[in-house]
Amino acid sequence: MRRIYIETYGCQMNVSDSELMFGILSRAGYLRTEDPIEADVLLVNTCAVREHAEQRVLGRMGELKRYKRPGNVLGVVGCMAQRLGPKLLERVPQVDLVIGPDGYRGLPELIAQARAGERSADVEFKGWEHYEDVDSVRGNPFSAFVTVQRGCDYRCTFCIVPMTRGPERSRRLADVVQEVVRLASNSTTEVTLLGQTVNSYHDAEHDFADLLRAVGAVEGIRRVRFTSPYPTDFTPRVLAAMAETPAVCEHVHLPVQSGSSRTLKRMLRRYDRDRYLDVVASLRAAVPGISLSTDVIVGFPGETEEEFQETLSLVEQVQFDDAYTFKYSVREGTPAVRIKDHVTEEIKTERIGRLIALVRHIAKQKNVGLIGTTHEVLVEGPAKRGALLQARSRNNKIAMLDGPSEWIGSYRRVRFTGTTGSTFTAGPVEKENKELVATWL
Repeated sequence: MRRIYIETYGCQMNVSDSELMFGILSRAGYLRTEDPIEADVLLVNTCAVREHAEQRVLGRMGELKRYKRPGNVLGVVGCMAQRLGPKLLERVPQVDLVIGPDGYRGLPELIAQARAGERSADVEFKGWEHYEDVDSVRGNPFSAFVTVQRGCDYRCTFCIVPMTRGPERSRRLADVVQEVVRLASNSTTEVTLLGQTVNSYHDAEHDFADLLRAVGAVEGIRRVRFTSPYPTDFTPRVLAAMAETPAVCEHVHLPVQSGSSRTLKRMLRRYDRDRYLDVVASLRAAVPGISLSTDVIVGFPGETEEEFQETLSLVEQVQFDDAYTFKYSVREGTPAVRIKDHVTEEIKTERIGRLIALVRHIAKQKNVGLIGTTHEVLVEGPAKRGALLQARSRNNKIAMLDGPSEWIGSYRRVRFTGTTGSTFTAGPVEKENKELVATWL
């Protein structure tokens, strides 16, 4: 049997796309391997959001090409492949094929051509492509990513995604629900709905509120998550659906990018500071106890110290549970390239250091306050280090607990006993666990 190895970089959408590619190639007779040495076909699923991500991929291609044997195929797929297209074939002679996110259906044929010595690139946008007839091969039987929307119509000046993922289009609600029903019948209890601006979902008949209610009503689905939403697409209907659908988890990743209205205007975000804070207030009113995480870009062109201070003050005001922080990275083809007054690397590094320190301080304070509280967690698997298990609460808190491997995939009631500042140690609450199992059965 031929063996396929896929290495994935970037967001949850790329993880989902890798699972999709495994599904397509399994139908063509390929077996999955986690060892590139064993592979007949090696694919790197790439991210193009930041320059660093692309440089990392290029470096990794230099390493993977050492595993190529006569007849083997080395390919680049995903957003970086879409952005660079045939240029990648020129830049890395060992690469045999380059495929964008809408071209995965053609993988078996393109691989066969590459085996015959024909190097090729497929980076055509296909607005109709949702891969509805493909069963993804997922690595996790109890928690699954479900792509509900592809592409993006929001032209933020810093963002390359509209150029790598194409225009926004949503799957039919019935098709999404059918996929979730299949997942639930195979022991999946948690799903994460994926889209570039997921809460702008609309299939011409149903909106994101309808989707949340429909997925949350599928028998066997206990948790519904979604990412990444756009702040101003939290309509009253969506907020009501979140509040009234028990399966929807109490966590939202709410990208802000900057706390300065002037910077947000240069970014072409569709809100200012006050509008963002209104959304935060609406979410907290609709879903008491909700946890919020965010994305922040430091050093966007023209960002002054005063504007950066506005970002720090917003982070302080909102009290995020977590934040993903990035130094602005120039992306060829985005409008931000033309904005003057680029911030120096030295200033960006200094500012992001201050931001990270503040984010960690706030997260630690909030997490210390949770010690002694009890939570329902889904046990996800072994911890990355040590002999403990890793689990996740409904509000996205990560806890490490001691227990048998049989707990993996199950829900447990635990008490947080300590925190590193970002994660928790936890112990099971046995009486509540017995009640939890009885209720679930």
